[in-house]
Amino acid sequence: MPEAIRALPQQWREDHLGESFSLTGSFASKQQFERIRIRNSLLITVFQNCISNIKDHLSGPYLFLLTNTEGVLLSMDYSQNLANAMSGSPIDLGMNFSENSCGVNAISEAIKHNAPVYLPPEEHGSPYFKDWHCFSTPLNIGRKNIGYLDVSTINADMKSELVAIAKLIPAHMLSSYQEQHSAQLFEQYAIKLTERQLKVLRLISQGLTVKAIAIKLNIKECTVNHHKKIIFDKLGVQSSTEAVSIASRYSIL
Repeated sequence: MPEAIRALPQQWREDHLGESFSLTGSFASKQQFERIRIRNSLLITVFQNCISNIKDHLSGPYLFLLTNTEGVLLSMDYSQNLANAMSGSPIDLGMNFSENSCGVNAISEAIKHNAPVYLPPEEHGSPYFKDWHCFSTPLNIGRKNIGYLDVSTINADMKSELVAIAKLIPAHMLSSYQEQHSAQLFEQYAIKLTERQLKVLRLISQGLTVKAIAIKLNIKECTVNHHKKIIFDKLGVQSSTEAVSIASRYSIL
Protein backbone atom coordinates (compact mmCIF):
# COMPACT_ATOMS: atom_id res chain seq x y z
CA MET A 1 0.00 0.00 0.00
CA PRO A 2 1.46 3.44 -0.91
CA GLU A 3 2.87 5.40 2.00
CA ALA A 4 1.05 8.58 0.89
CA ILE A 5 -2.33 7.06 1.67
CA ARG A 6 -1.36 4.68 4.47
CA ALA A 7 -0.48 7.33 7.04
CA LEU A 8 -3.09 8.63 9.46
CA PRO A 9 -3.62 12.41 9.45
CA GLN A 10 -1.74 12.87 12.75
CA GLN A 11 1.21 10.88 11.47
CA TRP A 12 1.13 12.90 8.26
CA ARG A 13 1.43 16.14 10.24
CA GLU A 14 4.35 14.76 12.22
CA ASP A 15 6.13 13.68 9.04
CA HIS A 16 5.66 17.03 7.26
CA LEU A 17 6.22 19.71 9.89
CA GLY A 18 8.75 21.31 7.58
CA GLU A 19 6.24 21.90 4.81
CA SER A 20 5.33 25.51 4.01
CA PHE A 21 1.59 24.80 4.29
CA SER A 22 -0.55 23.44 7.11
CA LEU A 23 -3.13 20.67 7.06
CA THR A 24 -5.69 22.73 8.97
CA GLY A 25 -5.32 25.56 6.43
CA SER A 26 -6.13 23.12 3.64
CA PHE A 27 -9.77 22.65 4.66
CA ALA A 28 -12.89 24.80 4.50
CA SER A 29 -14.68 25.15 7.82
CA LYS A 30 -17.83 23.11 8.38
CA GLN A 31 -20.00 26.20 7.84
CA GLN A 32 -18.08 27.25 4.72
CA PHE A 33 -18.27 23.78 3.22
CA GLU A 34 -22.01 23.53 3.83
CA ARG A 35 -22.55 26.78 1.90
CA ILE A 36 -20.25 25.59 -0.89
CA ARG A 37 -22.00 22.21 -1.02
CA ILE A 38 -25.45 23.80 -1.34
CA ARG A 39 -24.28 26.13 -4.13
CA ASN A 40 -22.87 23.16 -6.03
CA SER A 41 -25.56 20.57 -5.24
CA LEU A 42 -26.51 20.07 -8.90
CA LEU A 43 -22.89 19.57 -9.97
CA ILE A 44 -22.39 17.04 -7.17
CA THR A 45 -25.49 15.09 -8.21
CA VAL A 46 -24.44 15.04 -11.86
CA PHE A 47 -20.93 13.87 -10.90
CA GLN A 48 -22.22 11.06 -8.72
CA ASN A 49 -24.63 9.86 -11.40
CA CYS A 50 -21.96 9.87 -14.11
CA ILE A 51 -19.42 8.06 -11.93
CA SER A 52 -21.94 5.37 -10.96
CA ASN A 53 -22.28 4.44 -14.63
CA ILE A 54 -18.53 3.97 -15.03
CA LYS A 55 -16.94 2.67 -11.84
CA ASP A 56 -18.45 -0.81 -12.00
CA HIS A 57 -16.49 -1.44 -15.18
CA LEU A 58 -13.13 -0.65 -13.56
CA SER A 59 -11.21 -3.44 -11.88
CA GLY A 60 -8.06 -1.64 -10.70
CA PRO A 61 -7.64 1.05 -8.01
CA TYR A 62 -9.16 4.41 -8.92
CA LEU A 63 -10.03 7.69 -7.23
CA PHE A 64 -12.52 10.23 -8.63
CA LEU A 65 -12.52 13.77 -7.23
CA LEU A 66 -14.81 16.71 -7.92
CA THR A 67 -13.94 20.24 -6.79
CA ASN A 68 -15.58 23.61 -7.14
CA THR A 69 -14.00 26.48 -9.07
CA GLU A 70 -11.60 27.26 -6.20
CA GLY A 71 -10.45 23.66 -5.81
CA VAL A 72 -12.50 22.73 -2.72
CA LEU A 73 -13.35 19.01 -2.74
CA LEU A 74 -17.11 18.59 -3.19
CA SER A 75 -17.43 14.85 -3.76
CA MET A 76 -15.26 11.77 -4.19
CA ASP A 77 -15.49 8.09 -5.04
CA TYR A 78 -12.93 5.31 -5.05
CA SER A 79 -12.56 1.57 -5.61
CA GLN A 80 -13.27 -0.86 -2.80
CA ASN A 81 -9.65 -2.00 -2.74
CA LEU A 82 -8.73 1.53 -1.58
CA ALA A 83 -11.39 1.80 1.13
CA ASN A 84 -9.11 1.08 4.08
CA ALA A 85 -6.33 3.25 2.69
CA MET A 86 -8.62 6.22 2.02
CA SER A 87 -10.20 5.99 5.48
CA GLY A 88 -6.77 6.81 6.90
CA SER A 89 -5.90 9.44 4.30
CA PRO A 90 -6.00 13.21 4.95
CA ILE A 91 -8.00 13.56 1.71
CA ASP A 92 -11.58 14.41 2.66
CA LEU A 93 -14.53 16.60 1.67
CA GLY A 94 -13.85 20.31 2.12
CA MET A 95 -10.13 19.94 1.37
CA ASN A 96 -8.70 22.75 -0.74
CA PHE A 97 -6.52 21.53 -3.63
CA SER A 98 -5.21 24.96 -4.61
CA GLU A 99 -1.42 25.13 -4.80
CA ASN A 100 -1.23 27.57 -1.89
CA SER A 101 -3.18 25.20 0.32
CA CYS A 102 -1.58 21.82 -0.35
CA GLY A 103 1.23 22.17 -2.90
CA VAL A 104 1.40 21.38 -6.60
CA ASN A 105 -1.08 18.74 -7.72
CA ALA A 106 -3.01 17.97 -10.90
CA ILE A 107 -6.05 19.98 -9.80
CA SER A 108 -4.01 23.04 -8.91
CA GLU A 109 -2.28 22.81 -12.30
CA ALA A 110 -5.62 22.52 -14.10
CA ILE A 111 -6.78 25.61 -12.21
CA LYS A 112 -3.61 27.50 -13.10
CA HIS A 113 -3.68 26.67 -16.81
CA ASN A 114 -7.47 26.24 -17.26
CA ALA A 115 -6.67 23.12 -19.27
CA PRO A 116 -6.47 19.34 -18.79
CA VAL A 117 -3.33 18.24 -16.95
CA TYR A 118 -1.74 14.82 -16.41
CA LEU A 119 0.67 14.65 -13.48
CA PRO A 120 2.78 11.53 -12.72
CA PRO A 121 3.84 10.79 -9.11
CA GLU A 122 7.26 12.39 -9.40
CA GLU A 123 5.87 15.76 -10.50
CA HIS A 124 3.58 16.27 -7.52
CA GLY A 125 4.70 18.88 -5.03
CA SER A 126 1.90 17.79 -2.72
CA PRO A 127 2.69 14.92 -0.32
CA TYR A 128 -0.92 13.75 -0.72
CA PHE A 129 -0.22 12.37 -4.19
CA LYS A 130 3.38 11.13 -4.15
CA ASP A 131 2.22 7.73 -5.44
CA TRP A 132 -0.59 8.81 -7.73
CA HIS A 133 -1.02 9.19 -11.48
CA CYS A 134 -3.53 12.03 -11.77
CA PHE A 135 -5.47 13.56 -14.64
CA SER A 136 -7.46 16.72 -13.92
CA THR A 137 -9.62 18.73 -16.28
CA PRO A 138 -11.70 21.91 -16.02
CA LEU A 139 -15.46 21.60 -16.35
CA ASN A 140 -16.27 24.52 -18.64
CA ILE A 141 -19.58 25.55 -20.13
CA GLY A 142 -18.68 28.05 -22.81
CA ARG A 143 -16.39 30.52 -21.05
CA LYS A 144 -17.78 29.70 -17.62
CA ASN A 145 -15.95 27.29 -15.33
CA ILE A 146 -18.12 25.33 -12.87
CA GLY A 147 -15.47 23.08 -11.28
CA TYR A 148 -12.75 20.47 -11.84
CA LEU A 149 -12.73 16.72 -12.29
CA ASP A 150 -9.78 14.57 -11.25
CA VAL A 151 -9.30 10.88 -12.05
CA SER A 152 -6.37 9.19 -10.32
CA THR A 153 -4.79 5.78 -9.80
CA ILE A 154 -1.82 4.27 -7.99
CA ASN A 155 -1.54 1.60 -10.68
CA ALA A 156 0.69 2.78 -13.53
CA ASP A 157 -0.86 0.17 -15.83
CA MET A 158 -4.26 1.85 -15.43
CA LYS A 159 -3.21 5.41 -16.17
CA SER A 160 -3.94 5.31 -19.91
CA GLU A 161 -7.37 3.79 -19.28
CA LEU A 162 -8.28 6.39 -16.68
CA VAL A 163 -6.97 9.30 -18.74
CA ALA A 164 -9.20 8.13 -21.60
CA ILE A 165 -12.17 7.92 -19.22
CA ALA A 166 -11.38 11.33 -17.75
CA LYS A 167 -11.51 12.84 -21.22
CA LEU A 168 -14.96 11.35 -21.87
CA ILE A 169 -16.68 12.04 -18.54
CA PRO A 170 -16.78 15.87 -18.77
CA ALA A 171 -18.86 15.89 -21.97
CA HIS A 172 -21.43 13.61 -20.33
CA MET A 173 -21.39 15.61 -17.09
CA LEU A 174 -21.70 19.00 -18.78
CA SER A 175 -24.53 17.88 -21.04
CA SER A 176 -26.48 16.53 -18.08
CA TYR A 177 -25.63 19.60 -15.98
CA GLN A 178 -26.83 22.04 -18.64
CA GLU A 179 -30.08 20.16 -19.17
CA GLN A 180 -30.90 19.96 -15.46
CA HIS A 181 -29.69 23.50 -14.79
CA SER A 182 -31.91 24.88 -17.56
CA ALA A 183 -34.87 22.94 -16.17
CA GLN A 184 -34.26 24.39 -12.71
CA LEU A 185 -33.95 27.91 -14.06
CA PHE A 186 -37.12 27.45 -16.07
CA GLU A 187 -39.03 26.45 -12.96
CA GLN A 188 -37.64 29.44 -11.07
CA TYR A 189 -37.62 32.19 -13.66
CA ALA A 190 -39.22 31.41 -17.00
CA ILE A 191 -42.75 32.13 -15.86
CA LYS A 192 -41.49 35.53 -14.67
CA LEU A 193 -40.62 36.79 -18.16
CA THR A 194 -42.41 40.07 -18.75
CA GLU A 195 -44.69 40.59 -21.74
CA ARG A 196 -42.04 42.75 -23.41
CA GLN A 197 -39.36 40.10 -22.82
CA LEU A 198 -41.65 37.46 -24.33
CA LYS A 199 -42.20 39.67 -27.39
CA VAL A 200 -38.43 40.09 -27.80
CA LEU A 201 -37.93 36.35 -27.41
CA ARG A 202 -40.58 35.57 -30.02
CA LEU A 203 -38.96 37.97 -32.49
CA ILE A 204 -35.54 36.42 -31.78
CA SER A 205 -37.06 33.01 -32.56
CA GLN A 206 -38.20 34.41 -35.92
CA GLY A 207 -34.61 35.26 -36.79
CA LEU A 208 -34.90 39.04 -36.50
CA THR A 209 -31.76 41.06 -35.79
CA VAL A 210 -31.45 43.47 -32.86
CA LYS A 211 -31.98 46.37 -35.24
CA ALA A 212 -35.07 44.78 -36.75
CA ILE A 213 -36.53 44.03 -33.32
CA ALA A 214 -35.91 47.64 -32.25
CA ILE A 215 -37.78 48.93 -35.30
CA LYS A 216 -40.59 46.41 -34.82
CA LEU A 217 -41.14 47.36 -31.18
CA ASN A 218 -40.24 51.04 -31.64
CA ILE A 219 -37.51 50.94 -29.03
CA LYS A 220 -33.76 51.57 -29.02
CA GLU A 221 -31.28 48.81 -29.95
CA CYS A 222 -29.61 49.14 -26.54
CA THR A 223 -33.00 48.42 -24.97
CA VAL A 224 -33.34 45.27 -27.07
CA ASN A 225 -29.87 44.16 -25.94
CA HIS A 226 -30.87 44.85 -22.33
CA HIS A 227 -33.95 42.65 -22.70
CA LYS A 228 -31.84 39.93 -24.34
CA LYS A 229 -29.40 39.93 -21.42
CA ILE A 230 -32.23 39.52 -18.90
CA ILE A 231 -33.79 36.74 -20.99
CA PHE A 232 -30.44 34.91 -21.25
CA ASP A 233 -29.88 35.23 -17.49
CA LYS A 234 -33.35 33.91 -16.66
CA LEU A 235 -33.02 30.95 -19.02
CA GLY A 236 -29.40 30.24 -18.07
CA VAL A 237 -28.10 30.50 -21.64
CA GLN A 238 -25.42 32.43 -23.49
CA SER A 239 -26.80 32.79 -27.00
CA SER A 240 -30.01 33.44 -28.94
CA THR A 241 -29.93 29.91 -30.34
CA GLU A 242 -29.82 28.41 -26.83
CA ALA A 243 -32.56 30.77 -25.63
CA VAL A 244 -34.91 29.73 -28.44
CA SER A 245 -34.09 26.06 -27.89
CA ILE A 246 -34.83 26.21 -24.16
CA ALA A 247 -37.94 28.34 -24.67
CA SER A 248 -39.27 25.88 -27.25
CA ARG A 249 -38.49 22.88 -25.09
CA TYR A 250 -40.48 24.25 -22.18
CA SER A 251 -43.28 25.76 -24.28
CA ILE A 252 -42.49 29.38 -23.42
CA LEU A 253 -42.95 30.35 -27.08
